[in-house]
Amino acid sequence: MRILSTAILCLIAASPGVARSQNTPPLRPNRLGLCAACHGATGHASMPGVPNLAGQNLDYLRQALKQYRDGRRAAPVMRAAIGPLSAAELDALARWYSAQSPQPQAQR
Repeated sequence: MRILSTAILCLIAASPGVARSQNTPPLRPNRLGLCAACHGATGHASMPGVPNLAGQNLDYLRQALKQYRDGRRAAPVMRAAIGPLSAAELDALARWYSAQSPQPQAQR
């Protein structure tokens, strides 16, 4: 009985991480600050020439961030900003921005 109780307690302790489904919004990444300076905390850039990231495809963002970090995309500012980030941190940023709601296009 003691082994069973221990196993149940371990499952309960692990369940918050396991229970997160695809529909659960991602947590705000710890490393969002530097990205948010240009792209906005919710992916809506306020600077001219800086792309909005809100609602972008998750796989696209993952690949783009890896390419910037690895130098396969030539953008010194991006390389400096995300060069020291781990794969898990890049994934958290991609998940965050892809889950944000994009702004409607402005009427011209």
